[in-house]
Amino acid sequence: MADADAEVPCAVVVFSGKRKSGKDFVTDLLQRRLGEDQCELMRISGPLKSQYAKEHGLDLERLLDASEYKETYRLDMIRWGEERRNQDPGYFCSLATRCPGAQKPVWVITDARRKTDIQYFSEKFGTRAISVRVEAQEEVRRKRGWVFTSGVDDAESECDLDEGVTWDVVIANNGEHTQLREQLDQLEHSIKERQRNVTLG
Repeated sequence: MADADAEVPCAVVVFSGKRKSGKDFVTDLLQRRLGEDQCELMRISGPLKSQYAKEHGLDLERLLDASEYKETYRLDMIRWGEERRNQDPGYFCSLATRCPGAQKPVWVITDARRKTDIQYFSEKFGTRAISVRVEAQEEVRRKRGWVFTSGVDDAESECDLDEGVTWDVVIANNGEHTQLREQLDQLEHSIKERQRNVTLG
């Protein structure tokens, strides 16, 4: 059921993509276009890592960056997160949106990994939700440092959204700047359209 009465957020843009597809790069670009005062980046993995760090006595800042430290704990963190999700599929999605930036009109969810993540935002926000898949060729991902890791790249957290989802927008992020700019133009248009609809509605 969508939150039809709430005026914020006007648009919820839910991003997904493989490791090293460049999701963070694309979401950062989108935020810069829309303005930080208008757009909040929300990470589902943020509250997951925060809670995991708390329960395991780990350094949260190092878990949040792209360091070896994070890679050391990735497998166990995935396992632990799965247990929490099995109890409540929308648990981390809900936590991610309870942040100081939640009053901004556009929410960008940077890291959806499962169908239940897409479903959560779609059911809660209805037509305000826009699902986006960021794709990059394997060769490009390798150049960015991706190496296939058993237990990570073949886990549900990486593969659940590979099929069975109809994306509202698919962005090819292979380093072709003109193409990327045009794709972001179209996405920005869709976001502003939703903002107008909420304002007029």
